[in-house]
Amino acid sequence: MSIVSSVSELEALYGRAGESSTVKEVDRITPHYRAYVDAAPFAVLATSGPEGLDCSPRGDRPGFVRVTDERTLMMPDRHGNNRIDSLRNIVRDPRAALLFLIPGCGNTLRVNGRAHVETRPDLLESFAVDGKAPRSVVVLTVEVVYFQCARAIVRSALWDPDSQALPGSLPSAGEILAALSDGRVGGETYDAAWPERARQSLW
Repeated sequence: MSIVSSVSELEALYGRAGESSTVKEVDRITPHYRAYVDAAPFAVLATSGPEGLDCSPRGDRPGFVRVTDERTLMMPDRHGNNRIDSLRNIVRDPRAALLFLIPGCGNTLRVNGRAHVETRPDLLESFAVDGKAPRSVVVLTVEVVYFQCARAIVRSALWDPDSQALPGSLPSAGEILAALSDGRVGGETYDAAWPERARQSLW
């Protein structure tokens, strides 16, 4: 058998983490880490619920995740598809994590903690963009913060313009929907209408 089935086996396989891999972990948003949160226009929200795990992309103007204090982050839940997978999970299991990415930056920032969903009117209004407030705000109480080194970004050439997918090289949203619904939704009309629909509903 080649399946690793215990922590001790893993530790024997990989050895100890170096000091630079452990000293970076703290329980609060330090000034250096805040610089990353304030600059990030994109984050991935990880949650857990009875049905399993969920990982949801979140994007907005840089600094859209608000640092309220060194142990509290707030993130607006903007207009989307109303699946509310992440929010369903949070109201049943508060454990959550954020992975922040900044275009052009190799380091990423990881924040783990416990979240809840707030709908206080004045809070929602404070996150309004172009007069449109979110329907809720995810509030994360920070427990663990650390940066991830640039190896994954370097390996993937994520920010390299030459590595970007060419237009038309992947199935479009309309094509995927049409194939999965036997043509009931999606198709060319969906793809053609999406840019304007998205423009009107970004916030």
